[in-house]
Amino acid sequence: MGLFKRINYFQDSTLWIWKVEEEYDLLFQSVTLKNNSLERLKGMKSESHQKGFLAVRMLLQEAGYTDLDLYYDEHGKPHLKDGKQISISHSHAFSVIIIGDTKIGIDLEILKEKIVTIAPRFMDINHLKNLESKDQIKKATVIWGIKESIFKIKNEKGISFPDHIFEKEFNLEDSSGIAQLVFNNTTEEYCFSFEFIENYALVCALQNKK
Repeated sequence: MGLFKRINYFQDSTLWIWKVEEEYDLLFQSVTLKNNSLERLKGMKSESHQKGFLAVRMLLQEAGYTDLDLYYDEHGKPHLKDGKQISISHSHAFSVIIIGDTKIGIDLEILKEKIVTIAPRFMDINHLKNLESKDQIKKATVIWGIKESIFKIKNEKGISFPDHIFEKEFNLEDSSGIAQLVFNNTTEEYCFSFEFIENYALVCALQNKK
């Protein structure tokens, strides 16, 4: 399939989505990897993870970069050498990146029934009341994605999904909403947007500046 979609997000950011249907060898031969990326790839036990990793590098090329332009800080957060902001996610059949001038977080999650079972560990389950089972799965997955996206932006040790990141009530039809990070005696507000692609939830978050 290759490049699945390109979307403009939040005015100054662009998101690229890759549907991973190629064989491993084709992906591997299509990208340039620096040595530490090659070692990281070889250390992955799952071919699905390897292909997702390579698909991210294919997306970098779609965006005008290569693996050589990407590096990770001591906390594992990705950065681009030219100073542009980047966030990365991949799950099973899809890989996504978003690049822009503002710090932004992105998360992609496959929809699974298990998310409702573990929902009390990371969210206020009152947000799932009066929803049909399929919508409970969708909303719980989106809420996980909201928290994961905000965590990727802030990226500080000690942040807890249930204790520090709170989404305001929203409906699945809204496709957007507001959340807060309350941490270290500071409250920050974030806007988020979401959509469903096949059997996946895609969430983007961005901090609201006062």
